[in-house]
Amino acid sequence: MPVPHKSIRVPGESHPRLDDGFERIRRELKLPEEFPQAVTDEAEWVAEVPALPALDRTDLPLITVDPPGSMDLDQAMHLEERPGGYRVWYAIADVAAFVRPGGAIDAEARSRGETVYMPDGRVPLHPAILSEGAASLLPGVTRPAALWCVDLDAGGQIVGADVTRALVRSRERLDYDYVQAAVDTGTADGTLRLLAEIGRLRLALERARGGVTLPTPEQEVVPDGDGYRVELRAALEAEAWNAQISLLTGMAAASMMLDAEIGLLRVLPPAPAEKVAQVRRVAAALGVPWPEGAAYGDVVHGLDPKIPEQAAFLEESTVLLRGAGYVAFNGEPPVQADHAAVAAPYAHVTAPLRRLIDRYATEICLSIAAGEPVPEEIQKAMGDLPGIMHTTGRRANAVERACVDLVEAFVLRERVGQAFDAVVIDVDGSHSWGQVQVTDPAVVARCDGEGLVLGDAVQVRLTRADPATREVRFSLA
Repeated sequence: MPVPHKSIRVPGESHPRLDDGFERIRRELKLPEEFPQAVTDEAEWVAEVPALPALDRTDLPLITVDPPGSMDLDQAMHLEERPGGYRVWYAIADVAAFVRPGGAIDAEARSRGETVYMPDGRVPLHPAILSEGAASLLPGVTRPAALWCVDLDAGGQIVGADVTRALVRSRERLDYDYVQAAVDTGTADGTLRLLAEIGRLRLALERARGGVTLPTPEQEVVPDGDGYRVELRAALEAEAWNAQISLLTGMAAASMMLDAEIGLLRVLPPAPAEKVAQVRRVAAALGVPWPEGAAYGDVVHGLDPKIPEQAAFLEESTVLLRGAGYVAFNGEPPVQADHAAVAAPYAHVTAPLRRLIDRYATEICLSIAAGEPVPEEIQKAMGDLPGIMHTTGRRANAVERACVDLVEAFVLRERVGQAFDAVVIDVDGSHSWGQVQVTDPAVVARCDGEGLVLGDAVQVRLTRADPATREVRFSLA
């Protein structure tokens, strides 16, 4: 799986200094502000007159599974058993039913690239009237969708895939906690029971082919008396199962495009042998078992980031998963077509409300599945999309890093001089400074001090925590 972004969540009611800090990040990184009037006007118009498909599949009892409170619902699923395996119905919001290439919304979306999430809100790719309204797969309303039908065998392998436009209607909006509780208590049936079953099969297949899902927890800011503290929130199994449905659809889409010799892929080259050797040495130094012949995905599977040595290894080993990008092709497929973390060809097609390239990749798949030429306007735009996504993706990553740094500095601002237990997770070549992961609160920051050793449990003293500069620094105590 792709490496998850480091993200952070704060409670609904924030603090004025945090709010000012988030606003400063928006200005510094030049995030888009309100949508231009022409975009708003077009969105209001197309929300009333979308291009609706003739096929009606509102009979499918689809559900959505998302974080609580989500309104921009890209995906809805219905899972069922079939002779010899399973069938995955996966409805993806049909943004192209509302957004025409070359229009005002499309031009603005090309400048934004993706929705940027911040702890105090988000900077959306599309106007809310579409992303949270007319195009969103909200429960109880009929919506146009790109409806994928993916057949799996009894072991979870893909044996067939098709996609077509259809009208759909989601029945329920569920969250991960609900799904996890239903499975854990044995009350899950239908799609929820099969989600766990198929999800586990797909995770096993991922490990067998050498794919990687990092057990990276999310930093979460929670109220603590009159202030806040930062904790690590481990992902639920239900989140991984849900991600596997999206992942198998992206793999089916990539296979379809490669066969047709036209498409947009998400690619990640294999790590160089010297990087793998370096990470193997780190594993040996930290006591993390890496048996001869075992793939990296087998090694990280089951590691616990709350164990200091394993946290250090996970941090160091991410060098093997850097360098992902997009590639467009129209003719001979690219030599490097795989995504190393997926260990297979892969495409982004399941989040068009939040990511620009998914709409275009979906249009390509719909044309291929229908046996029709890919529309000329899509072919003309393809070449620009990898560059657009690279630029806007770097901005989104910078925003996430800045938000994490701000909140960490804010949480620690009144604790300068105090000592904390920590583990060394990265070391500079000079061994005079490195990065430490503090146990409580869950903060990762620079630490100065001679003789830092990767994986060592140490005590550090907070020397700086400045929300204005978003800087946190420790020294060896």
